[in-house]
Amino acid sequence: MPEVPSGAEVSRKRGAEPGTLPEQGPERKKACWGILTSQGSWADRSPLHEAASQGRLLALRTLLAQGYHANIVTIDHVTPLHEACLSGHVACVRALINAGANVNAATIDGVTPLYNCCASGSVSCLDILLQNGAHTHTPHTHFPSALHEACKRGSSQCVESLLSHGADPDYEVSHLGSPLYMSCLHRHTACTKILLHRGASVNVGRGEDSPLHAAVRQDSADQVPLLLDYGADVNLRDGNNQRPVELAPPGGRTQQLLLAFEVSPRSLCQLCRLQIRNLIGRSRLKQLPRLPLPSLLTHYLEHT
Repeated sequence: MPEVPSGAEVSRKRGAEPGTLPEQGPERKKACWGILTSQGSWADRSPLHEAASQGRLLALRTLLAQGYHANIVTIDHVTPLHEACLSGHVACVRALINAGANVNAATIDGVTPLYNCCASGSVSCLDILLQNGAHTHTPHTHFPSALHEACKRGSSQCVESLLSHGADPDYEVSHLGSPLYMSCLHRHTACTKILLHRGASVNVGRGEDSPLHAAVRQDSADQVPLLLDYGADVNLRDGNNQRPVELAPPGGRTQQLLLAFEVSPRSLCQLCRLQIRNLIGRSRLKQLPRLPLPSLLTHYLEHT
């Protein structure tokens, strides 16, 4: 393979350089880039994308000063901000936003910088985006959802931050279901607890499949009692007409929990709490600490 010239990195973005690039044939492209331009966005990345991805702040600032646009895109509409968020480079994220980067830019697949923050688990980058107007949800329910990705990855801090900035805990993506379902499916108890505390509907899953069904299939002994405590319905049936107890591994901990629940249903104390929380409504649950109630009663209503 020919030796890669020193200017190869600059030549990775077509049409991005202020000057004219030298002619290069297909074989030369393959030698310099390792991938042909026709094969996707990687070959179309600019030096600004590289600097953002690698967290090279000085190089990024230099490139911006030389005339590179903060919103320069690849073939697939990936921006440098997407790259910085995916790698969790806070300083680069801030510099790009200060240079006018679009915090709601979406790739051709609907992926946003906010989604990439949740994929990398970078709550610092996520907070910067939210403070600068990033939308917690995309306008199309089939597009990737930042909240679902945070629940899938178990990024509880990202989940907390998104909900604090107005994300809907019951936001459904057609092929994924609810965030709570996603959290149960991937056994992330901390995310499940945050969602339930914030008022997520405990029985809304994916189609006829409830979060409890998902937790039982994963034999998650941590999540099942949590879901039951927040009012999960043990009599719901999935698409195969099966109740959660019928899906539990025989002799496993989740089966024991469900069988014990069926012979000893919720107490009056639990039923009252569920009813009061439903009457208060999800949007007002965060106001509970402000009510003139004894701390014991506030903690009771908050499940703390």
